[in-house]
Amino acid sequence: MKYMILMNASAKHWGEFGKMTPEDIGKHIGFMKDLNAKLKATGEYVDAQGLTLPNEAMMVQAKTGAPPAVTDGPFPESKEFLAGYWILDVKSKERIVEIAATISAAPGPAGAAMNFPVEVRAVGVAPEV
Repeated sequence: MKYMILMNASAKHWGEFGKMTPEDIGKHIGFMKDLNAKLKATGEYVDAQGLTLPNEAMMVQAKTGAPPAVTDGPFPESKEFLAGYWILDVKSKERIVEIAATISAAPGPAGAAMNFPVEVRAVGVAPEV
């Protein structure tokens, strides 16, 4: 079954990331690259991407008879933002929980586990029409 893991970042976690040394950032990115390589080796990897910061985000809303409305980010009322995602194809719910916990524990300052929240959602399948 395919799942999407959403890596959320809060102001607290992003603040911790911002205080990391270049060496710590390298370890964090290395951790993510190693994890992706392992997931590719097991055949579970479908896609994974980091996303730009919220200040580069935009919201687009269609308007009948007019150009779409485009609102720049960041959005001050937001306390968390989506930092990245994985789409994985795994055999069980237990396996996706195991992978999500591994991602949550990615190294942060001085190599300590960050333990940031990740959201796990099954990828839906549209009904045939």
